[in-house]
Parts: sequence; C-alpha cells; structure tokens
Amino acid sequence: MRYVLRRGFGVAPTLAGVLVVTFLITHCLPGDPAVFFASNPSMDAGAVAAIREKLGLDLPLWRQFFLYVAQVAHGDLGQSITTGQPVARDLMRLLPASMELTICAFALANLIALPLGIAAALRPRSLMDHACRIISTAGVSLPTFVTGLVLIYVFYYLADIAPEPIGRIDAFAVPPPRVTGFFLVDTLLSGDARGFVMAAKQIVLPALTMALFALAPLARMTRAAMLGVLSADFIRAARANGLSASTIVFTYAFRNAMLPVVTTLGMVFSYMLGANVLVEKVFAWPGIGSYTLDALMALDYAPVQGFMLMMAAIFVAINLLIDVVYALIDPRAELDADA
Repeated sequence: MRYVLRRGFGVAPTLAGVLVVTFLITHCLPGDPAVFFASNPSMDAGAVAAIREKLGLDLPLWRQFFLYVAQVAHGDLGQSITTGQPVARDLMRLLPASMELTICAFALANLIALPLGIAAALRPRSLMDHACRIISTAGVSLPTFVTGLVLIYVFYYLADIAPEPIGRIDAFAVPPPRVTGFFLVDTLLSGDARGFVMAAKQIVLPALTMALFALAPLARMTRAAMLGVLSADFIRAARANGLSASTIVFTYAFRNAMLPVVTTLGMVFSYMLGANVLVEKVFAWPGIGSYTLDALMALDYAPVQGFMLMMAAIFVAINLLIDVVYALIDPRAELDADA
C-alpha cells in the first residue's frame, strides 16, 4: 500500500499539467466558436458578441482558465454546444462503446502477438520468425483507416459475410437494457442470445482493425524480450539441470521477459483507447473518439477538453496499475522504489 501511495503522489502534478496544456491548446485553435454558431446570415455583430458573452469568450484568458479550473474541481466539464448536454454525461454515455471496442481489440491483439513473439524467439531466423516480422511491419505501416476500409471491402462488399458497418448493432434492432454499457455483456445479462451474436458480429471487423495495429509493437517487444532472456546464464543452467522445455519457457523465461512486455501493454492500451477515432469513424462506432472529433470540427471546446482530461486520467491510472504489476512480477522493483 505504501508503494502504491508513493506512486500515486505523482498523479496530481501530472493531471494539473494536462489541465493547463489542454486549456491552452483548445484556446489556440484557429477560428471563433461564436462565429461558427452564429453562421446564420441574418445575425449581425451584436448577435455574435452576445454569443461570445454567453460562452464566456469575452473574458480575459486567465479568467477563463480559473473559471474552468473551478468547474473541473466540482466535477463539471462544461456543456457541449453541439449536443446541448453536459460533457461529463456525454462522455460517460459514450465511454462504454469505446471501452468495449478497445478491450476486445486489445484481447485479440494479445492472443495473437504474445504466442507469435514467443514462437519467433524460440526459433530465430525460421519461417515463424520471418512471419512475425512481416506481420509486425505490416501492422505498423498500414494506417488503421486503410486497414478498416480494406476489411470492409473484402468481408462486407465482396464476401458478404460481415454485417453492414453502421455501429454497435443493427439499425433495426433494439439495444439491450443498459447495465454496464457493454452490449456483449448486457445482452448476456438479459438472456438475449440473438442480440449477443449480432453485437459480436458488429464488433469483429473494427476490433480486428485495431488489433492488427496493436499487435505489431506487442509481438516485437515480446520477441526481443524473450531473445534476451533465453540467452541468459540461468536459462542455460536450467537446461543443463534437465528441466522441461515448457518449464524453462513459461516459468523462467517468460516471467523474466514480462517487465518490458507489461510496459508495452499499458502504453498500447492507452494509445488504443485515445487513438481509435479513425476506426470509430470508418465503422460509424458511437464512441468518445468520434464524439470528440465532431466537437473539434465544430470548435466546441468543452468536449475536447473533457476528452483530453479523461484520457490523461485513464493513462495515469494504467501507469499506476503497471507499477503495481511490476511489484507483483518482480519484488525488486518495490525495493528499488524504497531505496
């Protein structure tokens, strides 16, 4: 607990820095939100000034910042001009869609990347090793929107085995009763097997699109970490003592190779959650990424600021979780922190 508390002390300064940077970036964007929402030709300069006063844009920048900090301190992320709803409510309503997509893609990437990296490290310069390199290079090189469009063209347009990419569920279907916000979970909780199959079919292509991009760094890091550990002296000693190959690989080698892999896992998950906006747009997925992009195009500051703060909080929480996992995998990490 002391180890966790010490690691948590750095959260407040990090979030404070993100708060300042977020405010400055959004207010340095070109364009005037008041002019954007006063695009009606019948509106004159007085109407635009009234909108600026209503939005608080007529105040000095430092006053706008302190008012914003006071709102955030009370849990108020502002109100979206485009939806007319509080930003916190919009984000909490849309976050489960993005989380469900990210978790499914992350799980799929791990199921492919970790065994692929281990197999490539066990047989360097083999066909499996070359396949790992090719898949990793392709995953990094291809943008997610290109991969998504290719998958839609092949599996929906040509093969006709994937459903229409129009969101989380068929347009004519009724969403399940909201419990967790995850359609795959809520359909099971409500006993709707048909709805579960429908939601699973809808999430396959977008999850595969994100997984192909995420598995590249995971496979390469797993391969590199395993190669380093397999050449260590204690692995040679384990082989000399006649231990089985599975015990050497999974009990000794993989556990010692987990530290850099865990770091990569945390970074990849955080990046996937915040950078899935293109995938959400391609597949019409109603998540926080597409919501924030729409707000950015409309010069709606509050949702963009709320999105960045939420992503920063999630990223800090994941980093704290990684530190805890470090201490569980290797207790020496906790001792180093105490020193």
